[in-house]
Amino acid sequence: MGQRTLAVGHEEPRTDALTRSVDRLRRALDAHPARLPDRQTAEEELALLASMARGGAPDVLRLRRSLLVVASALGSVSALAAPLAELRRETEAACDAARADA
Repeated sequence: MGQRTLAVGHEEPRTDALTRSVDRLRRALDAHPARLPDRQTAEEELALLASMARGGAPDVLRLRRSLLVVASALGSVSALAAPLAELRRETEAACDAARADA
């Protein structure tokens, strides 16, 4: 099965929105005072998501995997629910765009 990438440039609105949502969740996580057992895992995946989004052609399967890891690590933290939901929406939009371009 071939992997699809989202072919975008720096000006791509979906990639820019994904980058903003990653940044928002990272800020919210940084501000969250509680010790979370999977914080480091979430931070690593958020860094990877940011890198993929800024790189211009994120792999759809990798985007979805990273979203799943972040959601698993942070999904039970109600204070992070809104930025996590935004990240999910923007990841899905980026993946939908790749499917439409394929």
